[in-house]
Amino acid sequence: MLKPRRCIEQIKPYHSPISDPQPDLRLDLNENTTGCSPRVLAKMRSLSGKKMALYPPREPGEKLVAEFMGLKPEQVMLTNGADEGIDLLCRAYVETGDEVLFSTPGFPMYEIFGRSAGGEIVKVPAGPEYSFPTAQVLAKISPRTRVIIICNPNNPTGIAVSRSEILQILQAAPEAAVLVDEAYFEFYGESMVDQIGHVPNLFITRTFSKAYGLAGVRIGVLCGPADQMSAIRRMVSPFNLNTFAMECLQEALADKEFVSAYVSQVKSTRSWVSSQLEALGFECWPSRTNFVLCRIGENKKSFLADLRARGIGLRDRPDCEGCVRITIGTQAEMERVIREIQQVIGRRPAERVTR
Repeated sequence: MLKPRRCIEQIKPYHSPISDPQPDLRLDLNENTTGCSPRVLAKMRSLSGKKMALYPPREPGEKLVAEFMGLKPEQVMLTNGADEGIDLLCRAYVETGDEVLFSTPGFPMYEIFGRSAGGEIVKVPAGPEYSFPTAQVLAKISPRTRVIIICNPNNPTGIAVSRSEILQILQAAPEAAVLVDEAYFEFYGESMVDQIGHVPNLFITRTFSKAYGLAGVRIGVLCGPADQMSAIRRMVSPFNLNTFAMECLQEALADKEFVSAYVSQVKSTRSWVSSQLEALGFECWPSRTNFVLCRIGENKKSFLADLRARGIGLRDRPDCEGCVRITIGTQAEMERVIREIQQVIGRRPAERVTR
């Protein structure tokens, strides 16, 4: 009887909220609710049938992104979303029985990609207030550790990891590929990209799905030392990105005003949302991303169901007790969210859950 590999059988599937009936205000996947740049949209509309019939080369886009990030083209590889870059890294460095280490709570796909490569998963629980557990991560590094993933800032908590902590881990694990997932870099503003090529085991992923509003186009970036990237390129499909992605990349990078305006709006609205939620009796963690982690308490399930019935989708985070993750939309959208929450909790007292 045909069976998949044992490591595949052991994977717990990732369940996206997209499979559910969709609310009209989707704040559960950290998408840009304003859409993409008008310049990108205009470029998409200008594409000809002939252009769509041709395979798109990836190399011109990699040259553009490398210049934008201050790197060399051989240090940069475009991927089908940041997810593909994480998957490729695990498959490149993990043998059966090797360890893939990351802190929790975190992005569920880290475990899926690590297991699918045959790796054993080592999870390190976050510290107090969901702080990054540097000492515990260092203590868990072993000769079998082949990949370490640091989400910075973290999803779902929004909490950042300091540069010095990342450097400690890089130095402590010279035989491991250390991946810094910078999916929310634009909202945080700090990066390890200047260390690419100087630290031999450092890799970085970025995405155009968040600040650039291109989640539906699927553009990611994997960066690393040129010699290591050369090995990873052997595994990737030559045409892993579609024509829309490759043709729109230049416009997305060029429209800095669009990205800057969106990031500024998110930061302002994020602060307002946190203050409003706290005034209603809920806890919020300080975030460096385009979302807020909020503790609702024991009524979380009915809270989420009530909001979904009102057309608003928030993300349940079972790995954070009593918490939901709320994507920050426009100011008007978030004012609607707060009004609806006020209506929902008006039918029962809001619980103050202390940390």
